Amino acid sequence: MLNPRIAAAATVVLVALLAGCAGLVGREPVEVIVAGIEPIEGQGMEARMLVKLRVQNPNDQPIGYNGVFVRLDVDGRRFATGVSGESGTVPRYGEAVIGIPMSVSMFDLARHAMGAFGGGRPRDRLGYELTGKLEGEGFGGMRFRSSGELNLPAVMGSTR
Repeated sequence: MLNPRIAAAATVVLVALLAGCAGLVGREPVEVIVAGIEPIEGQGMEARMLVKLRVQNPNDQPIGYNGVFVRLDVDGRRFATGVSGESGTVPRYGEAVIGIPMSVSMFDLARHAMGAFGGGRPRDRLGYELTGKLEGEGFGGMRFRSSGELNLPAVMGSTR
C-alpha cells in the first residue's frame, strides 16, 4: 500500500510536469540571424571571432536563457564552434543580441580555403548552416537552425 504523503507528492510532481509540457505545446522556434562578426585574439593554431546573433522570439511568452552553444558548418563541414555562459531573456515578440566567442582551427580554415578554390575555379558562394541551443527553462533548452549562402568577396570570385 502506498503512503498517502508519497502519493500526494507524486501527484504534485506529475501535475507540475504536465503544466510544463503544456507550456511547450504550440511554441514557435526562435529565428537566429548573424548580426555581426568581430575578430578577437586567438591562441596558437586557432582563429577566434565574436559572433553576434540576433535572436527573435515569435512567441507570446518571453524566453529565458542561461547559456548558448553554436556550431557553424560551411559546405557541410564543421567550421567553427562556440559557447557562452551569458544569460538573459528574449522578450515576447521581441529580440536580443547575444555575443558568442567562436573558435576556428587553422586546419579547418585551410581546408575550407582550399575547397573554395578547388577544381581550378574560385567559387563566389559557399553554403552554411548555423545550429545551436539556448539553454534554459524547459526540457533541454530551445534549439535553433539557420542556413543560407555566404557571398565571397569579388576578389575571390570568378573573373568574367
